[in-house]
Amino acid sequence: MNNTRPHILVAEDDLNLGILLVDYLESEGFDVKLCRDGDKAFSAFHNQHFDLCLLDVMMPNMDGFSLAKIIREKNKSIPLIFITAKSLKEDKLKGYTSGADDYITKPFDEQELLWKIKALIRRVPPQTFTKIEIVSIGAYTFDYSNQSLMLQGTSRRITGKESDVLHCLISNCNNVVKREELLKQVWGENDYFSGRSLDVFITKIRKYLSDDPNVRIENVFGVGFILNVRANN
Repeated sequence: MNNTRPHILVAEDDLNLGILLVDYLESEGFDVKLCRDGDKAFSAFHNQHFDLCLLDVMMPNMDGFSLAKIIREKNKSIPLIFITAKSLKEDKLKGYTSGADDYITKPFDEQELLWKIKALIRRVPPQTFTKIEIVSIGAYTFDYSNQSLMLQGTSRRITGKESDVLHCLISNCNNVVKREELLKQVWGENDYFSGRSLDVFITKIRKYLSDDPNVRIENVFGVGFILNVRANN
């Protein structure tokens, strides 16, 4: 595997199963984003890069079949796997006609799922799933795929979560990003513990960007954050 860890989107409303999938897949070398309803999953897919999607069928707000269809409209080649308790023949047919590459019924063997994931990712041409997003932030260069910030030729490696938070802020540069949107996109949840984690990550990112006075992350009280980047005069 190259130095860019493949990113997997898991859309699963069962929290226990979702956490098990995240832990297992991360231990096997993947970066994993868990979303617990269809709307949140599509929002994450729209705003981030993924190499494969694992979709439950029965989810709040948008079911997996509908989610698969709009993902497939946006990306014709990304691998999609359904993981669901719906085992009837007509459900499987609906899954495949929605754009799925595979359909696995619960309960399933984790190792078999891993083999299927690796097989599907191998079939996608490398240029399709090693998308590089490199942007300038004042004097900095941010490489989202490789999780790095560069300043005057010196590169700093940052964590996956730090990269996701910074990516969300950059995508809305000079505009307010609501706190709950950041939490939903990066953690999939808007709760007390995720909120405390977000505050820690914002503090760290501020320190990383502190060498350029034209770059500043502001708190918008009661709303969220804004990444202000002033043009050099």
